[in-house]
Amino acid sequence: MALEPDPLGTPSSVPSRRQLLATGAGLAAAAGMPFAASAASPLPSGKGTASKSTITTRDGTQIYYKDWGSGQPVVFSHGWPLSADDWDGQMLFFLRQGFRVIAHDRRGHGRSSQGATGHDMDHYADDLAALTEALDLRKAIHVGHSTGGGEVARYISRHGSKRVAKAVLISAVPPLMLKTAANPNGVPIEVLDGIRAAVASNRPQFFKDFTLPFYGFNRPGAKISEGIREHWWQQGMMGSIQAHYDGIKAFSETDFTEDLKKMDVPTLVMHGDDDQVVPIGISSEMTAKIIRNATLKVYPGLPHGMCATHADLINPDLLAFFKS
Repeated sequence: MALEPDPLGTPSSVPSRRQLLATGAGLAAAAGMPFAASAASPLPSGKGTASKSTITTRDGTQIYYKDWGSGQPVVFSHGWPLSADDWDGQMLFFLRQGFRVIAHDRRGHGRSSQGATGHDMDHYADDLAALTEALDLRKAIHVGHSTGGGEVARYISRHGSKRVAKAVLISAVPPLMLKTAANPNGVPIEVLDGIRAAVASNRPQFFKDFTLPFYGFNRPGAKISEGIREHWWQQGMMGSIQAHYDGIKAFSETDFTEDLKKMDVPTLVMHGDDDQVVPIGISSEMTAKIIRNATLKVYPGLPHGMCATHADLINPDLLAFFKS
């Protein structure tokens, strides 16, 4: 049987019926095996408690995270209103490349606890800092998509870069999305209020509809992946409606200009020029001019969610930057 490279860069083939049956039998046997839970261990400096998949922050919020592999750590911060699962295509790829890959669910999102407060960039950044300290990460590469890009910028601004080697901002919201007198090309508040109203009145339907511009599936001739759309919707509906409602203000009205000026590590800024959610002209094109030692890479025709739709392009470029 001929082998062809799979999107993750390793040989793959279509298994035979016998192979499938053998694998199924092995999985069935494994399902009956006992599962050993790991004991909790203290966080450095008495900052709380940690278990295998959660940390507890100072205000009692439980942050869920994935931590796979070894080697140089790569920490992924997801966009609104998603979860760590949005990085599936990158987590598996970089795990296979020998990196330690870590991704967390932002407070109120995914499997993290759904508290009533703290849905702002300062808390997001502090939660990320708590995670990096709990796992004692050193020389980490921080990758943020959309709202996650703002989280990475605020984290470095508030907590410094002593644990950070490099940063990547992908389709990210900085420096400021909101239209103001000083930012005349930004998104009008009426548009953002419309998103708030849609979330409050019918979040399930809005989320389903939002996947179309998010991935560029509303463009003529676009090849729509219902699986990608459903994965987005599932992630969104796991989170708290309050966190999602408050998060709109956090990602759109936070001015990251001063945060970007404090970023002092090599930074790759990546953006598709057909981003219908965070237009490149009010975001990455400006961000790359503010950050010292930043490189802007523009992807013609790609959408906001290009990490999912075009992982075959994004992952190799990330790898080249990581190794540079």
